[in-house]
Amino acid sequence: MDAVAALNEIAFWLERERAATFKVQAFRKAADIIAGLEPAELKARAEDGRLKRMKGIGDRTYQVIRQAVDGAVPDYLEDLRQRSTGSLAEGGSELLASLRGDLHSHSDWSDGGSPITLMAEAARLLGREYLALTDHSPNLKIANGLTAERLAEQLDVVAGINDETGGNGFTLLAGIEVDILESGELDQTPEMLDRLDIVVASVHSKLRSDRSTMTRRMLAGIRDPHTNVLGHCTGRLVEGSRGTRPQSEFDAKKVFAACAENNVAVEINSRPERQDPPDDLIQLALDAGCLFSINSDAHAPGQLDFLQYGAARAASNSVPAERIITTWPLDKLLEWSGTA
Repeated sequence: MDAVAALNEIAFWLERERAATFKVQAFRKAADIIAGLEPAELKARAEDGRLKRMKGIGDRTYQVIRQAVDGAVPDYLEDLRQRSTGSLAEGGSELLASLRGDLHSHSDWSDGGSPITLMAEAARLLGREYLALTDHSPNLKIANGLTAERLAEQLDVVAGINDETGGNGFTLLAGIEVDILESGELDQTPEMLDRLDIVVASVHSKLRSDRSTMTRRMLAGIRDPHTNVLGHCTGRLVEGSRGTRPQSEFDAKKVFAACAENNVAVEINSRPERQDPPDDLIQLALDAGCLFSINSDAHAPGQLDFLQYGAARAASNSVPAERIITTWPLDKLLEWSGTA
C-alpha cells in the first residue's frame, strides 16, 4: 500500500471521528515529509531505521509507513476502517444519498488544516459532484481571511484543479464565506464577489448584539444581491472544544422572509458543535418558504463526511429534498446562483 495514502487515510478517519487536532496533524505531517522520497529510498530508510530518526516521524507513523512499504495494510489503518463502518448519525440515509454537493468548506488558505487539493480529492472520493471552497473574508483576521488579492490568487488555483480533473464528474466551485459586517455590508469587494460561483454570508462578530441590531445587520447581508446562502444563522455552539455559546437574538420571521424573497438558501450547518439552525428555526424557515443548503462547514477532509449529521437533522424536520439546493445537479445550482 502507498505509505502517503495510508497516512492521509488515517488522518481522514481520525478527522471524521473528531479526534484531537494534534493527533491528526501528526499523520498529515508525516505524509508531507515522505511525499518527496522515491519509493526505493523510502523503503531503504524504513528498513535501516533512518526514517525513524527523521524529524516529524514518530513511533506510530513509522510503524504505519513500515507496514505499508512492506506491502501490507497498516494495522492502525485497518482498525480505523473497522471502527468507521457505521453511520455517523441516525436517520436521513435516503436524503444523504440524494445530496450531490457541499457549499461550505475551508482550506489552509484561511483556518482549515489541509491544502485545497486534498479537500477536493476527499470530496470526490466521498462521491460529491461539487464542492464549494469558501475560505473566510479579510475581516476575520483570526482565521487568516482572504484579501481581494489572495482570493484572486485562489481563483487561479481552483481553475487549475478543475483543468486537471476535468471530465471526472467533480467540480470545485469558487466561493467564499464572507462576513456580514456590523454595517450589514459584505466583507469583500463587489468585483471579487462577482467572480464567484457561491457566496455564503455569515455573522462572526458581536454575536450578542441586541435583537433589533442583529436583525438589521442580517437583513442587509441577505438583501445584498451577491448572497446565495445564509451561513450558521444563530452562531450558537452546543458542544465541543470551544465550549458552548448561546444563539444570537434576531427576528427570525423577518430574516427568513427576506431569505425567501431574495432567493437566499438557509444553511443547515452539519458541524456537530453547531447544529444550526435549531429545529424550531428550521420549521420557521420551512413555513416561510425558504430553500435550504445542507453544508459540512468542513475544515479538514474527514469533516466533509459531516453531511450525515445535516441530512439527519433535515430529515427529522421533514425538509423536502427538492427544497435543498445541494440535491440539485450542478447546472441547476449554477443557474440558480446566477453564474451559469
